[in-house]
Amino acid sequence: MATYAIGDVQGCFTALQRLLEKIKFDPARDHLWFCGDLVNRGPDSLGSLRFIKQLGDKATVILGNHDFHLLAIAHGNLNKVSDSTFEEILKADDKTELLDWLRQQPLIHYDAKLGFILTHAGLYPWWDLDTALACGNEVQAMMQSNNYTMLLEHLYGNEPNHWDENLIGIDRLRFIINAFTRMRYCFADGGLELTYKGAIEKRPCGTKPWFDIGNRAPLPAKLLFGHWASLECKVDVPDVYGLDCGCVWGNKLGAFRLEDEQRFLVECD
Repeated sequence: MATYAIGDVQGCFTALQRLLEKIKFDPARDHLWFCGDLVNRGPDSLGSLRFIKQLGDKATVILGNHDFHLLAIAHGNLNKVSDSTFEEILKADDKTELLDWLRQQPLIHYDAKLGFILTHAGLYPWWDLDTALACGNEVQAMMQSNNYTMLLEHLYGNEPNHWDENLIGIDRLRFIINAFTRMRYCFADGGLELTYKGAIEKRPCGTKPWFDIGNRAPLPAKLLFGHWASLECKVDVPDVYGLDCGCVWGNKLGAFRLEDEQRFLVECD
């Protein structure tokens, strides 16, 4: 029995199948963790979504920014249709079933027995685990409610970029989603820098990668995250492991076995 955490699939279904063959995945005994961004940019988002959904309780799935992007577009927020590859999903006969399943998924997963936390972009440095879990639960509850379309209508935006426990409404939920799914760089005062996506050595003055913030809140477990393809899964910080090796950009798709921290990689087209 083994648990494998898999990096951003982003519609690279063929690569995912090759990876599962490489690790000899057996749904009768193994479990898969997906770090979000199941869809978009790759050649077969529909196949990826259908396959992961049918895994049922053999898979743990969290939401990434591209998954939220799909849900927003599917429910009428057409601000950024031009940069998406969702047409096949949006025309599928099982579209409603797939999207209803997707919006039920959480923003964070914690397994105390295995000693790992899974998020998409990382963990906001000033949140301890209890705060992160509570914040994730707030968004999940809204996405599972009958009012979820209101959140999707106001999903996009970089403000507020500072956490305040007194934030309410859409502002609070947007910050939580941005922290879990879009974060790369932070300012020392707790602000999120959400516009820059380039090389670390050329980052905006006063910012650091979230995992390099010196006074990060201590965590009781190791942390797994995806989202940041240019890192190529390389993070030189103890107990923090990158999962996104840039498959959709022609690099690799990876699986990280939690029990012995061994990594498995396959080439991507």
